[in-house]
Amino acid sequence: MTSFHEVLFPLDVALKSAGGPERRTDIVSFGSGREARNARWAQSRRRFDAGYGVKTLEALQAVVAFFEERRGRLYGFRWRDRLDCCSAATGNVVSPLDQVIGIGDGTTSTFQLIKTYGGAFAPYVRAIGKLVNGSVRVAVAESEVAAGSAFTCDVTTGVVTFLPEHTPPPGAAVTAGFKFDVPVRFDTDYLEVDLATFAAGAIPKIPLVEILP
Repeated sequence: MTSFHEVLFPLDVALKSAGGPERRTDIVSFGSGREARNARWAQSRRRFDAGYGVKTLEALQAVVAFFEERRGRLYGFRWRDRLDCCSAATGNVVSPLDQVIGIGDGTTSTFQLIKTYGGAFAPYVRAIGKLVNGSVRVAVAESEVAAGSAFTCDVTTGVVTFLPEHTPPPGAAVTAGFKFDVPVRFDTDYLEVDLATFAAGAIPKIPLVEILP
């Protein structure tokens, strides 16, 4: 991913912000009252507003400095989504059995970290990159393997690579647990800040949008 800074947006601001996934669907209505729906995007894309997390002048100054260093929309960065930042369900500890990321065939040694949403009807599989360093745990056939001696993980891309002699055998489920950030950029080149209204409790708009791989 070009033009990306591996730096985390101020965490105290991010954890108090608003946002979530967005999809794009075309809906055609017919005279009969029926309708046809078509998904224009194969993947969801997350949007956030960091303004909700700015409560003090010091926090606002930190965000402005961060915006200037990113040159507005030019450089992407990491964002911690409090709603969705790990492989486990909310309140659970990350486990190497959280997500199935592949099935061994005896030769494949690289696997992309993924997170699956939903189950019986139309599960959505999301590729995960921008891992929190040291958070990735991996298991083969439900037995955890050691990072460094059995596998490595590229924390920028989310690709797990098994070292020689540790390639998963045929039929073995490869699972993983992890914490991750969302790659985003500012969705504006202009931050409009009115200090008079800010002092009165007004929230500045600081839009962010996910950068898809």
